[in-house]
Amino acid sequence: MNTEFVIVTGISGSGKSCAVNVLEDIGYYCIDNMPPLLISEFAEICEKNDEITKAAIVTDIRGGTLFLKVNDNIQELKKRGLNIKVLFVDANHQVVKRRYKETRRPHPLFDIAHGDIDDAIEAESEMLEPMREIADYYIDTSLMSTSTLKENIINLFLDNPSDSMTISCMSFGFKYGVPNEADLVFDVRCLPNPFYIPELKTMTGKDAAVRDYVMKFDSSKQLSAKLFDLIDFLIPQYLHEGKSQLVIAFGCTGGKHRSVTFAENMYEHLKSGGFKARVLHRDIDKGSK
Repeated sequence: MNTEFVIVTGISGSGKSCAVNVLEDIGYYCIDNMPPLLISEFAEICEKNDEITKAAIVTDIRGGTLFLKVNDNIQELKKRGLNIKVLFVDANHQVVKRRYKETRRPHPLFDIAHGDIDDAIEAESEMLEPMREIADYYIDTSLMSTSTLKENIINLFLDNPSDSMTISCMSFGFKYGVPNEADLVFDVRCLPNPFYIPELKTMTGKDAAVRDYVMKFDSSKQLSAKLFDLIDFLIPQYLHEGKSQLVIAFGCTGGKHRSVTFAENMYEHLKSGGFKARVLHRDIDKGSK
């Protein structure tokens, strides 16, 4: 039996525990903080057990120097033909620092960094760079709520064939920062802004009135057609290279109107083409009263 394995790793404080809890909820057999040297043995056990069809393992810097060999362990298992995907959960330096201050838990490298949390975070980031580079899936939780992270995990792994690519159409507001997980970023601030139309200001791109307004202009129609054509060309190239996750991000000023419209339109275009697509509006609720 070919068990589906997901190795969850990433920055301490980024949300790996939340991610693996969601994986457990959707049917994965999960183990947290597994030493890399035991992954091979665990994989053999799973392969011989018909009851374990999906397994998720969290391995990270808590494993100490043993963790430095995890990349080699993964490559060895892949050579044996095991179905392994790596999920890397990330967050930026300041967010991680704030989370540790709020929880008052020590960072795994706190002692090695002589009590300097900034040095500990930087050291961990450098040590994890090889894993970040080989990751099949990447999620940056810096600006995500817990519910949004759960939604990401569910959409990525629930009934997700191992040999397919999940395409995420994301909207965001430039005023809140560009999403780090984005593979392709398109700026649609060049288009007329519904924010300045009184009856549309409080609506979003999920409302028909806003979408109709955004798409009534020739510039919007031409840009949309060109983006559809570009994405239709790129997807087969990404599939050929074995990419598992593609994040297409559309940004406007606040992430409520134009970007949402284009993310929704691209999602519908991809779904009509038979692709496994999802839509995520990162900043649509920010600033709401």
